[in-house]
Amino acid sequence: MTEEKFGADLIVDSLINHDVKYIFGIPGAKIDKVFDTLVDKGPELIVARHEQNAAFMAQAVGRITGEPGVVIATSGPGASNLATGLVTATAEGDAVLALAGQVKRGDLLKRTHQSMNNAALFEPITKYSAEVQDPDTLSEIVANAYRLSKAGKPGASFISIPQDVVDSKVKVKAIKPLHEPKLGNASIDDINYLAQAIKNAVLPVFLLGSGSSSASVTHAIRELLQYVNIPVVETFQGAGVISRDLVHNFFGRVGLFRNQPGDMLLKKSDLIIAIGYDPIEYEARNWNAEIDSRVIVIDKALAEIDTYYQPERELIGDIAQTLENLIPAIRGYKIPEGSVEYLDGLHDLLSKNEFDRNAEPNLVHPLDFIDVFQAAVKDDETVTVDVGSHYIWMARNFKSYEPRHLLFSNGMQTLGVALPWGISAALLRPGKKVYSISGDGGFLFSAQELETAVRLNLPLIHIIWNDGRYNMVEFQEVMKYGRASGVDFGPVDFVKYAEAFGAKGLRVTNKEDLAKVLSEIDSTTGPVVIDVPIDYKDNVKLGETILPDEFY
Repeated sequence: MTEEKFGADLIVDSLINHDVKYIFGIPGAKIDKVFDTLVDKGPELIVARHEQNAAFMAQAVGRITGEPGVVIATSGPGASNLATGLVTATAEGDAVLALAGQVKRGDLLKRTHQSMNNAALFEPITKYSAEVQDPDTLSEIVANAYRLSKAGKPGASFISIPQDVVDSKVKVKAIKPLHEPKLGNASIDDINYLAQAIKNAVLPVFLLGSGSSSASVTHAIRELLQYVNIPVVETFQGAGVISRDLVHNFFGRVGLFRNQPGDMLLKKSDLIIAIGYDPIEYEARNWNAEIDSRVIVIDKALAEIDTYYQPERELIGDIAQTLENLIPAIRGYKIPEGSVEYLDGLHDLLSKNEFDRNAEPNLVHPLDFIDVFQAAVKDDETVTVDVGSHYIWMARNFKSYEPRHLLFSNGMQTLGVALPWGISAALLRPGKKVYSISGDGGFLFSAQELETAVRLNLPLIHIIWNDGRYNMVEFQEVMKYGRASGVDFGPVDFVKYAEAFGAKGLRVTNKEDLAKVLSEIDSTTGPVVIDVPIDYKDNVKLGETILPDEFY
């Protein structure tokens, strides 16, 4: 006798077929049959404390692995709470598959408990948004949503599933994923065009975006740089593409305020080769304000053009293959001597520190923190960074030598991502310490997930840069208006807060104690929260134009 199958089985069997390892979410009556089915089979269920954070956890899976992370929620506010996580994933190019419960089909047009138009709500902020009406179509909709979420520029897919669809008997089996279509490299004509442009250039530059951080593209970039000594600028989300043995090619990261050595290099360059670059990471109006840059794109999808970003040529196809085919065409190219002298001067500028670091007593200067932290973190350990003043300091100054090991939200700049992202990183990279960093403001956007980390006994070290304000807003208001508004809030004892969740709470007030604390945390230790009072007196300098004119 054939075993009865329900819509919930079709959903879970589809996730099994797609080799999904984890599903993050919170149950509710409209979707609870899926949760009941997960008891017997399917991905490991990670119960979160808020749907938004569950979506962030799924986003981190998409960011780190390239495969969609999966999140599940119930109807009404369970679904709507996913919105911030899904818009962040779509904006920042991270594949996510989101499933949400819905009222029964007969109640969809009534003013009944938790009835709303789920698919319409998510349509503007996802790549795919649909509501299932026939239980037998569940698996095909999951299969399409899954593959669309990672096709082209990745993003979120959303499926709304009425309760009676989940509970209904089904007659079909779950669909297995198709083999992914393989893109070829860009055309030979385009590759030869780029090769000739590089050979004719006085100062070519690679601008590496988030799309350059996959394992295959990173490998291809590193191989190419063994043959030609072309300087590189990373976006914040391209962090880690340049390895330790290629640091001579690295000229910093760009992402906020046009005052970094990388900005100077982009302005000076007569040929910018944008690899996997997405304008949302750092709009071209910032690095090409004069609209005079010569840009050639290497990507797997068409560029989004605007006044400040009008590529001369686009090499569309498999990025790694295109780069591999470019190597023989440019091997032997040497940057002219005058440009080498310029780059040497820029390297010197990059290594200089324009801050005095004289922190107030019992406070830590951001650069002192980064010095200590840099010495403690291994290359294969993950660092997730929230949004706030700390993220500017970290993005500019913390070195990362492996892709997708230093994570930023530089598209939506969403508060609260660091801790949920850290949880996913710890699950995906077992046995490795994971560090998540937030400000004291951003931490409380998702701090309830500390319980999730404790429950899973993850080797997660969360560090709070504590100054008692929404400081990233504060210093920019001061720059614009000479005063700040709406940035103050009351104090929180984060050590006691951590202990209340079952984590270890620590407070350090100088760099020596910070170094000691970090050295004593073992990878088998469960979650640790470290409160670091930070001296942000130098923050206004972050936005000032402080670079010498001769480099522009």
